[in-house]
This record gives sequence, C-alpha cells and structure tokens, in this order.
Amino acid sequence: MLYEMAQGLLLVKLNKAIGKAAMKSTKDIAELLDEPACEHNKKEKSGCAKPKPGAAAGGCAFDGAQIALLPIADVAHIVHGPIACAGSSWDNRGTRSSGADLYRIGMTTDLTEQDIIMGRSEKRLFHAIKQAIETYSPPAVFIYNTCVPALVGDDIGAVCKSAEERWGVPVVPIDSAGFYGTKNLGNRIAGDAMVKYVIGTRDPDPLPLNTAPSGIKVHDVNLVGEYNIAGEFWHVLPLLDELGLRVLCTLSGDARFREVQSMHKAEVNMMVCSKAMVNVARKLQQQYGTPWFEGSFYGITDTSQALRDFAKALDDADLTARTEALIQREETRIRKELEPWKVRLKGKRVLLFTGGVKSWSVISALQDLGMVVVATGTKKSTEEDKARIRELMGEDTVMIDDGSPRALLKIVHDYKADILIAGGRNMYTALKAKVPFLDINQEREFGYEGYQGMLELVRQLALTIESPVWKAVRAPAPWKKQECSGEQKSLQREEAA
Repeated sequence: MLYEMAQGLLLVKLNKAIGKAAMKSTKDIAELLDEPACEHNKKEKSGCAKPKPGAAAGGCAFDGAQIALLPIADVAHIVHGPIACAGSSWDNRGTRSSGADLYRIGMTTDLTEQDIIMGRSEKRLFHAIKQAIETYSPPAVFIYNTCVPALVGDDIGAVCKSAEERWGVPVVPIDSAGFYGTKNLGNRIAGDAMVKYVIGTRDPDPLPLNTAPSGIKVHDVNLVGEYNIAGEFWHVLPLLDELGLRVLCTLSGDARFREVQSMHKAEVNMMVCSKAMVNVARKLQQQYGTPWFEGSFYGITDTSQALRDFAKALDDADLTARTEALIQREETRIRKELEPWKVRLKGKRVLLFTGGVKSWSVISALQDLGMVVVATGTKKSTEEDKARIRELMGEDTVMIDDGSPRALLKIVHDYKADILIAGGRNMYTALKAKVPFLDINQEREFGYEGYQGMLELVRQLALTIESPVWKAVRAPAPWKKQECSGEQKSLQREEAA
C-alpha cells in the first residue's frame, strides 16, 4: 500500500514537471547555444553532445555553471540535489580569494529518495536557504539546480523569490541541470543568470579620496572569464592600478557579489575566456553599450597587447602614452630577468594539450621563451581560438582533438617532445611514459599571468625538464644492468677461449 502511494506521489510530481515546465525548454537551450558574437556561430546545435565510447565525457552543465560562479567568494553557493552533485564538483578550480572564504564551504540540500517520493525537495531547499542566511549572513545566495529536482519539476525560481521576500537577501536561481548539455553550456547559463538577476542592481562604490595619482583619470573596467587561478591575476592587477584602470569586477575570480552588481557601469570589458562567458560581454554591450575585446595575460607579447587594447578602447591619449611607457619598462625588466632561463629552454620541444584561451595564449608565452610548440590541443577551443593558433603556428600546425593516452604519447614520440604541458588528468599518462609533465589547467599551484608570471612559468619548466629523476627512471634497472654485465663477461670469456 505504501509502495503504491509512493508511486502515485511520484507520478503527481512528474505530471507537475510536465505541466508547468520547470525545466529549461529546448528553445531556451538553443538560444544559449546560439552566440551571435561568435564569428563561426552555427545554428545546427544541440545541448547534449553525443559521448564517444572510451573517452572522458567531461563536465556537465551543472559543473560548468558552478565552477564559473564559485569564485564569487562572499556568496553562499547551495547545490539543490543529491549529495554526489556537490561532492563530485566542489572546489575543483584552484581560484584564490583575497579575503572572503564563504565559497570554500560546500552547501547542498542533500536530497534522498524519500525527499523525492514524498515531495519534500522544495521544502528542503527553502530551509537550506534559511540555514545559510541565518548562519553566515551572506550578501546573496546562489541556488544551483541539478538533474533530479529538474526532472521532478521543482520550481526553484518560486522558492528563491519566496525566500528573498522572507529574509530580504538576494537569492539567485541558476537553472543548470546537468542533462541540459555540456560544461560550456553551463558556463553560459551561469553568465545569463548574472545578467538577468544580478548585474545592474547596484552602482559601484565611490572612488576613495587620494587613491589615484595626481592628474590621472581613472577608468572603470571589467574582466569577464578571469578566474584568478592560483592567484595569478594578482600579477596583473598592480599594472592596471598604476595605469588608473579600476577593475569593477573580475567575473568571477576573487569577485564579490556587490562587484558583480555594478558591472554595468564599466567603460570597457575584456573577455579573457570566450569559450565560457562571451554571452555576458555581448549582452552588456547590447543593454548598456559597453564595448568589449578579447585578450590574454599569458606571455609578454599578449600581456602588452591587452594593456594596449584597454588604452585603445578607452580612447585616452594620456593613458595610451602611459601604457607604452609602462610596457617598455616592464618588457625591458622581464626580458633581462628571463635571459638566463631562455638559454636553458631555447629549442626545447613542447606538446601543449589544453583548451579554450590557453590553447593559443600559452603558445605565445612559450614562443617568447624560444621554445618550439610541436602540437596543441583544441578539444575545448572555439573556432576563434583555432584561428589564433594558425596565426601563431602556421596553417600546417598539428591540432589535437583526441586526448587519449595512446594518441598523446604517439605525438610525443613522433615529434620528439621534451615535455607535455596539459591538465591534471594527463599527468599519470606522462609519468608512466617517463615524459616530463607540467600542469597548466585549473588544478595547478602556480600562477603564470602577466610579466611576473612568466618568471614562474620558466622556473617551473626548467625545474621539470632538468629534473634528475628523468635520467634515473629511463636508465635500466640495477638487476638488468647486472644481467647485461654478466652476459657481456660470458661473451668475452667465450671469445677469449
């Protein structure tokens, strides 16, 4: 009898989901996938990419939404779903915060079968919001929808609205069920939620008195898709401060909720990772008239170009002159400090397997060091990223889409690569093959942005390639040496006889 009642309640919830369409519709997903700001935009797109047998599926839409917004450090991030959703994706991006650390606390409604069958999931969400607000007093709460509550029709928008009215704290629904599509789609869902619910709800804080150098006009700017991995954006921030560029918000590395609210007041936006949140830059331009450009802070050449692009977009002659002076000073300094390292690294051959902005921006950094990039990965790269790769490496460059261990090691062998630079999931592939490996993705412990980041990059490259461990592990084992020496002695005795 109880089993039949449970079945009946589940059917009621399923009918509720169909009736009020709590999930994103196919049309909603198609609109997110359709990106007019992309030069190579195509209409024939679908949400869920068909998995390739034997290959890692990568992150889902929920994973993409969460890692895109998790670096907003003072917000309470609540995952509405089973415990596994929070456990398998929490804090997997090595972002750093200069103060607030609420984002480091994992919060989830921890839905069970009983909650779903008995229709208690919305109530659990409401109480989770209550607990987060009363315990931590955050400036805002973000709610991430996952597959299970989306399937049974939980109306997280209504719950968020009710909780916001009850406690007077912004509660932002992020409808990012994993089955909607890929990690990249989740990034766009997150950006869309910020534009819809957060950006434009507050003006920036006034500029403190006597903070800007005398006679310098301060310009407000944003960086979209900058995640401050390993604190690397802190290498760049002093340069922007010196030029009088006040960063209203870095969406979302080391960001605060009040900063995201004020993004609409920026004079120009820099798009750091177009694969992730280009829809944010486009919509800010449409709604507020804010121009934007795409750039990178990896490598000397790209860092200098990004600073020049800021000055060009702001159309300030004084800023342009000061930018050129700063670039000349910093390039002279850093090139002098890099000389001893360049001698050690020049001509070394690199296999770079990453994606997105790093698929081309790191190439520029390595070329600045005189290294040779034999091939680069493009699995998560846009067509614009691929065009930049061809521009840097030539039309005949090798671009890798297959990241299987066999394919990577074949390229290492065929092109005689001295080092594999890739993400953490490829580390053991390289180590088992006795190939030097350097982590370049979000799990790394070192920041490589800006002029100062180049020194850290060359240091890590040199330490990795020149480590004595490679000579040791590639040498024959001691017992094999003994066997070889024994065979040689017996052969010598036979020849003597």
